[in-house]
Amino acid sequence: MTSHFLVLDAGTGSGRAVIFDRQGNQVGVAQEEWRHLPEAGVPGSMAFDVEGGWALLNRCIGKALAACGLTGAAIAGVCSTSMREAIVLYGEDGHEVWACANVDSRAGAEVAELKAKGPDYERDFYLISGETFALGALPRLNWLRKHRPEIWARVRKLSMVNDWIAARLTGEITVEPTNGSTNGLMDLARRDWSDTLINRAGLDRSLFPRVVEPGAVVGHVTAAAARETGLLPGTPVIAGGGDVQLGSVGMGVLDLADTGVIGGTFWQQVVNIPSGAVDATMRVRVNSAAVAAMNQAEAISFFVGLTARWFRDAFCAEEKRAAVAQGRDAYELMEDLAMQVPVGAHGIIPIYSDAMDFGRWYHAAPSLLNLSLDPERCSKGAIFRAIQENAAIVAAENLDRVSAFAGTPTSGPLILGGGAAKGRLWPQILADVTGREVRIPVVREATALGAAAAIATGLGQFATLPEAARAFVRIDRSVAPQPANRQAYDDARARWREAYAAQKALVDHGITTSMWRAPGS
Repeated sequence: MTSHFLVLDAGTGSGRAVIFDRQGNQVGVAQEEWRHLPEAGVPGSMAFDVEGGWALLNRCIGKALAACGLTGAAIAGVCSTSMREAIVLYGEDGHEVWACANVDSRAGAEVAELKAKGPDYERDFYLISGETFALGALPRLNWLRKHRPEIWARVRKLSMVNDWIAARLTGEITVEPTNGSTNGLMDLARRDWSDTLINRAGLDRSLFPRVVEPGAVVGHVTAAAARETGLLPGTPVIAGGGDVQLGSVGMGVLDLADTGVIGGTFWQQVVNIPSGAVDATMRVRVNSAAVAAMNQAEAISFFVGLTARWFRDAFCAEEKRAAVAQGRDAYELMEDLAMQVPVGAHGIIPIYSDAMDFGRWYHAAPSLLNLSLDPERCSKGAIFRAIQENAAIVAAENLDRVSAFAGTPTSGPLILGGGAAKGRLWPQILADVTGREVRIPVVREATALGAAAAIATGLGQFATLPEAARAFVRIDRSVAPQPANRQAYDDARARWREAYAAQKALVDHGITTSMWRAPGS
């Protein structure tokens, strides 16, 4: 009996197979890490290994099925999700000829060349697509045209990585608009390819396959794919989406003005906005939402989870050892220390991610300012609390930028997912800094759950994707803001703005090195 759903998730650092029952409960998972290797002699390149990646996903399918005592015959439908921006190119026979991961940054010179076409050239693309050139497909395609013409001559179709999984399963090359919109060649108002942008880019319209909506049936598992995966031939394959957009669905961010914060290695702040709306200042990214007829404004805070991990590994060896001995997470013990520190962390100012400025996107050098030689005021707990507070401050700055152009409310609840939602202190800090209630779903890692909702929709179990998500998503707890802390955090935000501008000036003058700079910035 086909009683379960299978989600295949191709993330930046790993591939996963996740199995759900028809009620949206996760019952099995298998995951393996992968690496995206540079191409010899190509600085900044990060190729995506399609053969190795497909073999890894097949192993994960087998392990996940075995873990919950199922066979492929139990799978009613399959859906895929993936890292965004990564592209796969196909030849005449439908086989892959070239692919790169989302972290590929080989095309910095090509980004600069596009920007040099005129002051409004990039803006014209952004006003239609919601994307700048920094993460888009066009600079990479131009790099390929220039440096690998023999490969470019073979290219006949383009897709994103989640669509590549569906193509491997069904033989049908399609693109869905959530991840597709991150390549910068789609029309946000139409949720389809932009003939205007494709023509301006000098590309052939035939490169761009038909668009299918999340929750629509792409095709069915072929006999060849069935032999590789262990699934039954004919199993329906349902269109999924980009990891952030499906993660939003899996958190319950479904209606206009709904707001989510996905707190992982990067923090994404996402807000559902009307279709077609973009930011005239080009500071905020806009993508197609997984729910039809809506866009999703997205601001990205860089390396937030990575900063916390760096501090843990560099300075908290004692807490790591104690965590092992006590059977706890080291971050819990670090939060225990941070809770003993007053709001404002004794004035420590972390300099890591800037608020998002998509059109001129770079960061200051990683720094900790205003430290004290008093060990009571500059302890591990104080620095870790400052790092947590800073993440919430940058998130608040980003959400204010979205509100400024989209007119979204600044007082509604925030849905918090990802690793940050597991903490006791971090959700409270986010509530206090923003002055908004923070709601934490039962399922913290929501991307796969959003894909499961897409499967349920595609199979007719629910009429719409939001209906499926409302049935699957449950709130675990809510955190109310503490008004007494608001003024202290407002003051801290003001100091951070001034300090960050000064630190970026040091980068501008070549004194310090940017933590990260977008290609061409």
